[in-house]
Formats: sequence, structure tokens, C-alpha cells
Amino acid sequence: MKFSNYQNYEDLPLFLNAELLAKVLGVGVSSAYELMHEKGFPSVRIGKRFIVPRDDLKRWMDEQVAKRGSR
Repeated sequence: MKFSNYQNYEDLPLFLNAELLAKVLGVGVSSAYELMHEKGFPSVRIGKRFIVPRDDLKRWMDEQVAKRGSR
């Protein structure tokens, strides 16, 4: 499992690349890339790169937790 050096949400940069996303989520980089390509995940394509806006990631995570809680 990958560990993040960030202690709280505000420490994250405004945009996350696949490597940083992997560290934050505790998954491998290949899993982060797969997630970034999934429909409904808040990634943004700029040229050939995909990035994830920090605030959109937080919102997406909150939605996932809320969905899980309603089961």
C-alpha cells in the first residue's frame, strides 16, 4: 500500500496527477490511471495528460461515501 505524506486535505495541490492520486488513495499508479478514465470520475484531460482537481476529488469521495452509507 502506498502512503501519502499529506496530513490533511488542504495540504494537497490544486490538481493531482496519477502518481499523487495513487498515494492519496493508497492504490497503485495503474489503478489510479484506470480510475481517472472511468465515467463519472472527476478527471480532466489536458492534451495527453489527465489531472484531477482537488475539490472535485473531495466531492466525488464524499458522494461515494454517501452512496455506501445508504445501502
